[in-house]
Amino acid sequence: MGGLQQSTATAPSGAVTRPEAVDLDEATLVARARDRDPVSFELLVRRYQRRIYTLCLRMLNGATGDAEDVAQETFVTAWRRLPEIRDDAAFGGWLYRTATNKCLTLLQRRRPTLDLDEDNPPPDPRPGGDPERTASSSAAMHALSEALQKLPPPQRACWLLREVHGRSYQEIAELVGTTPTAVRGRIARARAELAEVMKPWR
Repeated sequence: MGGLQQSTATAPSGAVTRPEAVDLDEATLVARARDRDPVSFELLVRRYQRRIYTLCLRMLNGATGDAEDVAQETFVTAWRRLPEIRDDAAFGGWLYRTATNKCLTLLQRRRPTLDLDEDNPPPDPRPGGDPERTASSSAAMHALSEALQKLPPPQRACWLLREVHGRSYQEIAELVGTTPTAVRGRIARARAELAEVMKPWR
């Protein structure tokens, strides 16, 4: 995640974080950032950077380069569109929705690929461990990754937001632009398909 950590290409560079700003509540930071305060926006980025990157990484099948790009684009969009955010307390949800939509757009343009690299290595055998168990665990993780790739992007997004990020059905509905009932249906179908794939490892 080096590229994202080095620069989000969002607020003006060179801002020095004021100690008193670190403890401000989120709504205050959003309000200040809307007034083009780069320090406040930098703090918002720090608070959400890891979570947004992780969401993008999992939605994009572990493709770290794409995840970094989409996460960075999300914060660029946030900086540009802050004046449009009327509810300061809803900034986090707005970020999740923006990142989710960008990931879905990218997935619709590209055929999903599995990218296992230094940020997502397969389990390594440990000295003294059980080679058979290690191989089985690695195979199970690979099967789950492939199964997630094959889910329709809207199903994958709902499943990840629920199972990995712990969002409520109502929150997910708002994030992906549908109803809680539709979200429940997508998650139920995703769970059923994943459970079928994972049967050999139960």
